[in-house]
Amino acid sequence: MALCLHGFPDSAHSWRHLLPALADAGYHAVAPFMRGYAPSGIPADGAYQAGAIAADANALHEAFGGDGDAVLIGHDWGAIAAYGATGSAPERWRRAVTMSVPPLGGVLADFFNYDYGQFKRSFYIFLFQTPLAEAGAAAHDMALIDGLWRDWSPGYKDAAEDIAHVKESLRDPDHLAAAIGYYRALFDPSRHVEAYAAEQEAITRTGEVPILYLHGTDDGCIGADVVQGARDHLPAGSRMELVDGTGHFLHLERPERINREVLAWLGG
Repeated sequence: MALCLHGFPDSAHSWRHLLPALADAGYHAVAPFMRGYAPSGIPADGAYQAGAIAADANALHEAFGGDGDAVLIGHDWGAIAAYGATGSAPERWRRAVTMSVPPLGGVLADFFNYDYGQFKRSFYIFLFQTPLAEAGAAAHDMALIDGLWRDWSPGYKDAAEDIAHVKESLRDPDHLAAAIGYYRALFDPSRHVEAYAAEQEAITRTGEVPILYLHGTDDGCIGADVVQGARDHLPAGSRMELVDGTGHFLHLERPERINREVLAWLGG
């Protein structure tokens, strides 16, 4: 089994290049819509903390009959889910690939040490802490999403189809609020649900499942300079690689290259 988890602002459609390659390699390849992203439902517990999406990954492993040879691929918030899932239940996952968001232990510890450029890139995180977030994200046919894709992957000129799928997933106000809820829970422990405490704790410590971490040199969301210390927070036997000339959505910008990297790592 190979479980592929998307991030924000994205959808399961993002994995259209990797899923066939994984299937051809013999994996049962699965790409769900993340918690709160339509057509997935709004969770009854209202939890959007990182531990909740990590628990979702482990629950999907069980639901699809995964075993100890299962692998996990996550991009952006999907990467965060992967850190928590592999850290809290290493017996479920043989290897993992994460992209575009490094381990949170390093990111959160250094957050206020970043330079002005990274603070500017992170403006949307601060917007999402305010009551204006939903209205701002919905305005002008969700123009914020178009802008984030342009800024985050400046070299990717074929994003129209991807963005259309994202807007379809988040156009309903409840689903848009769900996606924003991930960011509110990031800095507000009062939004955390105790049922996900183990997964939440696992996200900020170094696990034991080997991880390939990929990051684009032109990423406009998290600058490549910010992730240099990621190696120190990856498990033993892991590897980090900067992918030249790619932005945040590197698996869409350079699908053949990323597919090769992923399959080689998973087959190792």
